[in-house]
Amino acid sequence: MKLKKLLKSIGVLGASCTLALSSLTTSAQEEDTIKVGVLHSLSGTMAISETTLKDTMLMLIEEQNKKGGLLGKQLEPVVVDPASNWPLFAEKTRELLAQEEVDAIFGCWTSVSRKSVLPVVEELNGLLFYPVQYEGEESSRNVFYTGAAPNQQAIPAVDYLMNELEVKRWVLAGTDYVYPRTTNKILAAYLQSKGVAEEDIMINYTPFGHSDWQNIVSDIKRFGSSGKKTAVVSTINGDANVPFYRELGNQGISAEDIPVVAFSVGEEELSGIDAKPLVGHMAAWNYFMSVDTDENNAFIDQWLEYIGNEDRVTNDPMEAHYIGFNMWVKAVEKAGTTDSDAVIDAIVGVEVPNLTGGTSKMLPNHHITKPVLLGEIQEDGQFLTVWETDGLVAGDAWSDYLEGSKDLKSDWVELDCGNYNTKTKKCVGATAE
Repeated sequence: MKLKKLLKSIGVLGASCTLALSSLTTSAQEEDTIKVGVLHSLSGTMAISETTLKDTMLMLIEEQNKKGGLLGKQLEPVVVDPASNWPLFAEKTRELLAQEEVDAIFGCWTSVSRKSVLPVVEELNGLLFYPVQYEGEESSRNVFYTGAAPNQQAIPAVDYLMNELEVKRWVLAGTDYVYPRTTNKILAAYLQSKGVAEEDIMINYTPFGHSDWQNIVSDIKRFGSSGKKTAVVSTINGDANVPFYRELGNQGISAEDIPVVAFSVGEEELSGIDAKPLVGHMAAWNYFMSVDTDENNAFIDQWLEYIGNEDRVTNDPMEAHYIGFNMWVKAVEKAGTTDSDAVIDAIVGVEVPNLTGGTSKMLPNHHITKPVLLGEIQEDGQFLTVWETDGLVAGDAWSDYLEGSKDLKSDWVELDCGNYNTKTKKCVGATAE
């Protein structure tokens, strides 16, 4: 009996040692990877746009791992689905940072999702790379805005319509949330500063996923029948774009009659509809798939091989993730660590190639330099570039056309502040502490 007890005790001890060793091995394996959070809606109304960005991140991570990873470690993607649910974005961000302990997060599309994530990222000192055009009026030490600010998309688009097409009446149509409302507030102030009368500006908002556009398009058609050249500036987001453009076609509104310039419609959104009735309508972005450069052709080839579908397209937010991811990699290599504070210090001034033939630079305000392109929709759902800036435009966090904003400056290097008032010489917002 004593021998049996002894053998049993040895067995239990051996099993415990094995479990402990297994736990240590698992822990060591986890420490041998660098976790990257991917925070994009894979279901709900925004899945039409965001699922592709998740796939883009997985492709970029896989490619980096083929190169040997980062700091001698492989990158491990951690994908979550906030399901187009804005409060859920905050919960998933906390999960990524506090439980999964990711070193950076690439994600969000709508500004309301970014606003939901922002306090969590700041509280836990995480890093968020945000790849979509937005309304500005924000600067965070923990966020890197790789999409366009209004001066890199909305303002140049309006200038083009005003100067080249001689547009006199303006329909500002958007989805009812922070990005369209703030952008249209900026555009209305800008138009009025250019002498446009208030009665020549029509503003309309619809909820996410809106599908019945018949009355609204009829109102637009009526507004444009005054004899003055009219255009629609669209900040309609997500899958509501499909019935909107379909109704334009149904009511016979062509680009010659009332051109539409969209800020949230790219190749991905057009791939799901018949583009023939939309030929000549436009979009303003910082990238088009049709741009013919060696960098872009290589990226397209890589994407089609990765996704395994020759019909898939590329778009502007994909390029923004490409730029942001490569900037993060370069900053981590420069800092020699994934520590947030070290990366924040290292990333300003980092330059990486974009896909339009130039380089983009991370600025002290955590925005980047970008070209601005206007493209006309073609029958195949691609864009023909009809205008572009001579060089790169530096992203501005604060609008020059809004009271309370035009005196603000963002500089996380010399001023250590995102909301520095140039008149009072005081920082009126959160600083890095």
